[in-house]
Amino acid sequence: MLQRKILSSLAVLATTALGVSAFAAGTATAAPAPEPAPATTVSSYAGSPQEAAANKAFYDAVMKSATAKQAASGNKLAVVTVRYRVNAPNFASQIAQSTQIWNSSVANVKLQATTGAYDFYYTQGNDSRGSYASTNGHGRGYIFIDFAQSQQYNKTRIVAHETGHVLGLPDHYSGPCSELMSGGGPGTSCTNANPNSAERSRVNQLWANGKTGLSTFQTIR
Repeated sequence: MLQRKILSSLAVLATTALGVSAFAAGTATAAPAPEPAPATTVSSYAGSPQEAAANKAFYDAVMKSATAKQAASGNKLAVVTVRYRVNAPNFASQIAQSTQIWNSSVANVKLQATTGAYDFYYTQGNDSRGSYASTNGHGRGYIFIDFAQSQQYNKTRIVAHETGHVLGLPDHYSGPCSELMSGGGPGTSCTNANPNSAERSRVNQLWANGKTGLSTFQTIR
């Protein structure tokens, strides 16, 4: 959750290959890999002015697209199902918990696990920069969960936070523990994995009129 970069939609779609597994067959059901020992230091979540600007640009772009879709649809509400695949066996239970949290928190979009065609996927591994979401902010892309970070911070909070990015929410590291998108800002003692009322409202607003795809993908940590 520390740096961001803009990825072209073609590049990310090539890796996700919607409807076709972007990873080797059987990977999702393989035995979980052992997690490495926790890192001795915890990455800072303060964020830079550049990251704050990128966060605002990300949310503004998603909102602009959603507003345009809303005007074209005549304000007709529609529940959207976003399907995901799991290629992160070590975090399968936390992904299921995150799905339950989001599905019980918002009304206009529902997450659903699948072994077939999917919109985004979860994967795992080691990255010195930590966990992140590479997404267009409206259900497409993938979520990477870092082993070391997951041993420092609450695993379900990490997964739910990164899923919030896929649903359109930006980071807000200076927020309190009660704010899911504050991420690691409140420190390792924060275990809250539930979005607050403002975050729930934002997601419902963004998904009020179906899938609103953006032309670019952004990596958010």
